[in-house]
Order: sequence, then structure tokens, then C-alpha cells
Amino acid sequence: MTNSHRTLPPLNALRAFEAAGRHLNFRAAADELFVTQGAVAQQVRMLEEHIGFPLFQRLPRGVALTSQGSVYFAEVTRAFKILDKATAQLLREPKTVTISVTPTFATKLLLPRLSALTAAVPDVELRTVATESVADFDRDQVDIAVRLTRPPFPAAFDTQLLFKQTLVAVASPHLMANRELPISLEVLQEMPLLHDSHHHWPRFFGTTDKLAGAVFNQTALALDAALAGQGVAIACQDFVQADLNAGRLVQVSESTLTVDLDYYLVRKKSSSSTPTVDAVWNWCITHLALA
Repeated sequence: MTNSHRTLPPLNALRAFEAAGRHLNFRAAADELFVTQGAVAQQVRMLEEHIGFPLFQRLPRGVALTSQGSVYFAEVTRAFKILDKATAQLLREPKTVTISVTPTFATKLLLPRLSALTAAVPDVELRTVATESVADFDRDQVDIAVRLTRPPFPAAFDTQLLFKQTLVAVASPHLMANRELPISLEVLQEMPLLHDSHHHWPRFFGTTDKLAGAVFNQTALALDAALAGQGVAIACQDFVQADLNAGRLVQVSESTLTVDLDYYLVRKKSSSSTPTVDAVWNWCITHLALA
């Protein structure tokens, strides 16, 4: 199978020809390309030998394109414009920043603020990876992560505390319509409890007993069930504060539970960090740090 690119002349020769064709002067072309006049003449001769016919008439002062040279110059100029346009378009492509967050963090805190982030950093294409798994920054090509963790941290990472975890029990106001709030822990334990993968309810009640209720693999799903009036969920207060403020949820008990894992913003230290990643990092600190 033949390779059509083998018939293409060298790019340097085409650049010299295009510049000389615009200026109709080898010296002016040389000045533009930061080479000698002899180098331009040599590249043009090489191109003429490659394609098999003369492109310029050499005149006492400057040069003139031959008829074939004029046709070829128009096509070469068009090709360079296509390359210029493609390069400019590539450079205008949004700069991508990948952020790894837990599903509940994404649903309750990041997504509602996404328009504010894109307004603050307009040239960013934010890719959100919602997962409970610990991010491998290199393998997963993650720039920034939000994770439940605690100090000490490896020296290779930058970290910033976003907020501590204070858990509250919440339910739909429709579910609690016939009850006076707050209710006692004894009454709460008789309510339909909604569990997630963190299994905080036993600690909330100070018991080791198994507690009945629907189990979800994500806190966000347990909160959706609570919003639908299916039971009482337990979640970080920062995740439900907007729903509490809007009256979509109510805090059913005065009791709270503080756990020893907090939400941190994390990224790998790098001397080559881009301004866009830095801008997203600083925005997250300003707008997501609720501590």
C-alpha cells in the first residue's frame, strides 16, 4: 500500500515558497523567516526540483511567479490558512480539569454551583467523576479530588479542609406532619430509618444492635428517599442545609453525630500545575469550604 504523503515536498520548502510568493522577493521572505536569502533560494530550488517545473521567473529586482507557480501558490496559501485555522481552533478549545468527588458531594454541593464555577472560570471544561473510590491521580488523570479523610497527609499532596462532618437526622415535613419536633431518640428509633453505605445510625443511637430499614449504597439515594417521604435519613449537615433552608427537609432530632473523617480538597503537588487547575482549586476553596 503506497503512502501518498511521500509525494509531499518538505514543509520548510513550502514555507519558503509561500513567503517568497507573497513578497515576490527572496530577501523579504528571508527576513520574515529569519533565515538568509540564500537559504530561501535553496529551498525554492529544492521545491522546483521536487515538483519538476519552475515556480518563479528570476528578475533583476525580485522574482515573478510563473503561470504554474501562480496556481500552486494559491493552493499552498489555502493549505496554510487551513492549518492556521485548525491550530487556532485547537488553542481555543476549553481547558479540561477533572475533579473526582463522592456522588453525594456532586449532587448536593458541586452541581448546584456549577454555573457559578463556569462563570468564574469561563475557559474551563470541568469533567466530574462521581465515585466513592480513592482517586489515583496519575492513572485516572484526576486534577483535583474531594475526599473523606483525616491528617496526616502525604507530602506529595496539597490539601484544604472544606468542612467537618456533623451528621443530622432529616425527613420530609410531610412524614413528620403529625409529630411535634424535635422528637426523642426513642421515638426516632421507631421511625422507618434509611441507611447508606456508611452505616452511621448505630453510632447515632449509641448502640451496636442491627437497626431495621431500607439500605442504599449512596447517601444521595437515601436522601432522595427521605425527600420522597419514605423515612428518616442521616447525612452531613452541609449536604442537607439547602433542603432544610427551603423546607424540603426538616431536622427531626436535636441530637447530632460528629465523625472523625472530614471533607478535604486534595491535589497532587506539581511544578507544572496549569493556571486553569489553580483557578478551579481556588474557586473550590472559596465556594465549597464551609468549615
